[in-house]
Amino acid sequence: MAIQFFVGSLVTVITIMIHALVTVGAVGIARKAGLRHTMRPKFHLMAVMVEVAAVLMIAHTLEMLAWALAYAIVGAAPEGSDLLYFAFVNYTTLGYGDITPVQAWRLIGPMTAMSGILMFGWSAAVLFEVLQKTLDHLAKIGARGFNFEDPG
Repeated sequence: MAIQFFVGSLVTVITIMIHALVTVGAVGIARKAGLRHTMRPKFHLMAVMVEVAAVLMIAHTLEMLAWALAYAIVGAAPEGSDLLYFAFVNYTTLGYGDITPVQAWRLIGPMTAMSGILMFGWSAAVLFEVLQKTLDHLAKIGARGFNFEDPG
């Protein structure tokens, strides 16, 4: 059981590092966009949010790949299983259906789910912060429809 916690903790740290790196990139996207003046503020807001969400989705995919690689290294899934699918099922907390971990690695699924929940919560916080900062920027530059005096 200790080895399961060690491996799960190690992969969780790797996912945190991936997410931290990507968060820095997402903040960079938001800051760069925040320096621009725009003639189409609604399109600007949408573009910033789509860019940041896409970058975060890439991070989640890389994190699931890390889990799939860990499953392959330790033999956590039955022979012939689709490890990437298995990682997606665990990471997204979808739950088991057709693939379950081998008995010796049954705690790796819940550890993957715990990591996924943490990373999705982190992503939601990043998206909210980027939305808030972008809205503040649009109000500050006087973009039509984004300040309190202008009804839209």
